[in-house]
Amino acid sequence: MSAPASAAGSMEGTVRPPAEPSATERPRPAGDAPPASPHKGWGVALLLIAATFASTLYVGAFWAGDGTPPAGPLGWLRGWVFAVPLMAILLSHELGHYIAGRLHGVDISPPYFIPMPIFLLGTMGAIIRMRGAIRTRNALLDIGAAGPLAGMAVALPVLVYGIATSPVAPIPLGPHYVEGHSLLYSGLIFAIKGPIPAGSDIMLNATALAGWAGLLVTMINLIPFGQLDGGHVAYALLGRREDRFSRWSLALMPALAVVVSLAYGVPSWLAGDHGDRLVSNALAGMQWGVWGILLLVMTRFAGIDHPPTDDDTLSPKRRVVAVATLALFVLLFMPTWFRIQ
Repeated sequence: MSAPASAAGSMEGTVRPPAEPSATERPRPAGDAPPASPHKGWGVALLLIAATFASTLYVGAFWAGDGTPPAGPLGWLRGWVFAVPLMAILLSHELGHYIAGRLHGVDISPPYFIPMPIFLLGTMGAIIRMRGAIRTRNALLDIGAAGPLAGMAVALPVLVYGIATSPVAPIPLGPHYVEGHSLLYSGLIFAIKGPIPAGSDIMLNATALAGWAGLLVTMINLIPFGQLDGGHVAYALLGRREDRFSRWSLALMPALAVVVSLAYGVPSWLAGDHGDRLVSNALAGMQWGVWGILLLVMTRFAGIDHPPTDDDTLSPKRRVVAVATLALFVLLFMPTWFRIQ
């Protein structure tokens, strides 16, 4: 995507990498407390969903318009082409976790969304709380994988439609936003649009941007670390060996930050770039550095090792699902998420 850098309006300079969109707090050992009612907490959850829809509608008005702030609440309505598909993706992700947890008898809360109208996506994602241990690897796999797979089931058709309806045009001469590319994302663009001529790029419309955001959210969640969805899936597949992946993931974050920043910053400097463009390219990997700090904070509250399950084995069919879900992370991996070019 190439969009004028001014399109962010008042968001410029405040955009931060997405916080963990669907992480679950560390389960506490099951006690004698009775299971929570499936309706408990839904009042607050629904209010937060409504507030988050409003904030994504507000942000979507920037992406769907000419980069100017929407003129009053009625001006927000133009953002529905971003807000509706994005909320559908995020809700599918979170409800995938919730329904799988209820089916396995886990005391699980509704998703509590975090509205953030000054943020790139209009939300910092959602939090689901699980009280009590998940006893079996099969249950852990079902709960961990259900969110990313359900979210992708909505994100893919949204993205396909968005790409198909987005034009290919010459790249703007001035500073413009460029979204991160993954193997899956680049493959979809090629399959739908064919080869992009040199000097041109696909100009993502607001719906396509929502679909792309769904890929980003899923990729972040599938990092094989602790209480992230990828950590749940990896533990279900590997058992205690997954703890090594958590440590490797944490250690790789600063390395990724440096390597990606050099990969984009050095060529930009050699090409004579300056100002926002050079700074953005030189800091292209810092998103991984910030995310590494957030993971470090998570270890302070939830620890780095995954809570143990019973010493059971994963069923053969679920083993296939686990491998496919972790392979999805490879297909979705983006070296950088968003930068000014």
